[in-house]
Amino acid sequence: MRLTLTPPWLIADLGRPRRVLSFAPHNPGFQRARHILLREVRNADLPEGLDPHRWLAGQLQGIGQAQSVCMMTSRPLRHYRVSRVGPVCCLATVGLGNAERVGHRRPVPAAAPQPQPQPGYGTINLAILLAEGLTDTAMIEALTIAAQARTLAVLEAGITLPSGLATGTGTDCIALACDAGATGFAGLHTPLGEALGRAVHDAVLAGARDWVAAHGRIPPPTPGAV
Repeated sequence: MRLTLTPPWLIADLGRPRRVLSFAPHNPGFQRARHILLREVRNADLPEGLDPHRWLAGQLQGIGQAQSVCMMTSRPLRHYRVSRVGPVCCLATVGLGNAERVGHRRPVPAAAPQPQPQPGYGTINLAILLAEGLTDTAMIEALTIAAQARTLAVLEAGITLPSGLATGTGTDCIALACDAGATGFAGLHTPLGEALGRAVHDAVLAGARDWVAAHGRIPPPTPGAV
């Protein structure tokens, strides 16, 4: 994975077109793409009433990346972290001002309905490249391992909410890329699952520690979070 940071864009070049599985706001689901992008946003980018998905599509069209997978964050992209373990490379941007504890949603003002991405929110975005070729089923399993590793790192960061320790943010996103292949399993008992879990955990924990050092362990109220 080769990275190019040119704010407001961070571009991860996967080396060649790969299969990408994500729930990203642009080109989600199973796609084929060479690049995964992150777009840094501010309040002025997403005024009330704007369709953020259409806006993002236009932004990507303008730089010739309409076929790529893209995520958004208000966390300054210069804080990105990368971890490489064996056949896995994980890029993470970590903002925790939008932290949530699973099963305990924080109240959101009527002026900021979800699931529309909010301009003031930090979030955890992961772009993961696996050197091994996977089946569709193994890619789905790998995505769950990445989510598990992210959650563990956030718990270890110790972000305190009224409901308890945060487990993630309300707008987390994961994009996982690999070649199509015959590997049918990527769980915790496999070498690939172990490497994936460690790479994601290490990248997210490094980013979370940076955020905590700047903001503390208690995030600000949701509307102004970063």
